[in-house]
Amino acid sequence: MRVLGADVWDGRWVGVVLDDGDDSVDDVVGGRVEAHTAADVRALVAAAQRGGPLAVVGLDVPIGLAERGHRAADLEARRVLGARRSSVFVTPVRAALEAGSHAEAVVISREATGAGVSVQAYGLRAKVLEVDAWVRERSGVEAPRVVEVHPEVAFGRLAALRAGDADGCHPLADRKKSWAGAARRRALLAAAGVVVPDEMGEAGRAAVDDVLDAAVVAWVARRVGLGAARPLPDPPQVTPDGWPAAIWS
Repeated sequence: MRVLGADVWDGRWVGVVLDDGDDSVDDVVGGRVEAHTAADVRALVAAAQRGGPLAVVGLDVPIGLAERGHRAADLEARRVLGARRSSVFVTPVRAALEAGSHAEAVVISREATGAGVSVQAYGLRAKVLEVDAWVRERSGVEAPRVVEVHPEVAFGRLAALRAGDADGCHPLADRKKSWAGAARRRALLAAAGVVVPDEMGEAGRAAVDDVLDAAVVAWVARRVGLGAARPLPDPPQVTPDGWPAAIWS
């Protein structure tokens, strides 16, 4: 099975491809690990597909936008992460993301949700809308399947599985930008068979935490392909645009 996991890095994308040729239900991946970078999601997927067809694409970006209220996926992810809930920003409603300024987005969001929009959330609008447009263009296209993944939820899920807890999420205590946090995340990935290579070409210029995030998103993408992943919420919330919005792990 060949899958892609991707994370936003410095206005671009960094992606990790897992290609193990094995469709068995097994968290140990093995096989080839590739890395790619691209300015937009279409180019990233195209680059990854040059090595073979992709079964699943996982993206660390909200997919499926609300018109009013907050997405259940964001609220559920914050709940399971507990003390690490701040790593999940609440996705602004579509109209707020399409606003021409942060100030305008805040006004729109307060009317639609009762709360404003953080500068960080608004700052990701370009990539959120880029993915939204791409997903809409792909309406009716079955392969590759595209899913939303949040790296901290994914690492928590991976940690739980390695601890023998098949149903839990064990959020990691160390922040991903710390040395201890990066070491812990890389060790968890390696234990699951995802060995991130030291030499990754252009992708090697990306921040360590972005590469590790892309890798764990790819791990979840493989779980989705195997039918082993679970959505938050379960079942997914169908947004007004018809997309089953959920964060998978």
